[in-house]
Amino acid sequence: MRLILRWLINALVLLLVAYLLPGFEVTSLYTALIVALILGLLNAVIRPILVALTLPITILTLGLFTFIINGLLIWFVASFVEGFIISGFWMAVLAGAILWIISWVTNWFLKKSGDKKQAEVK
Repeated sequence: MRLILRWLINALVLLLVAYLLPGFEVTSLYTALIVALILGLLNAVIRPILVALTLPITILTLGLFTFIINGLLIWFVASFVEGFIISGFWMAVLAGAILWIISWVTNWFLKKSGDKKQAEVK
């Protein structure tokens, strides 16, 4: 259930970022759901491989290179999903940073609510 909730939240966050940033466009909720699904899969499968391969530069930049990786993944998805348009690489990096912050906050809230429910069951 939480996985579906996170997917929906990420899709809504994509729509919010598209509203806030010029040069970042998501044409519909359907497109946002597809993009959120593909980004979730890429972040689960490809991102750890990219982070491992770029570990030296990630260490040198104190982890900031992960924002570049996020931007590249978002830009990659925009290259083949119809209705998901990003004006450039740096817009993808900025959008990736905003998506990461909002995702981090929502995951924190979901974890807190899950901890409370588990405490109530015990």
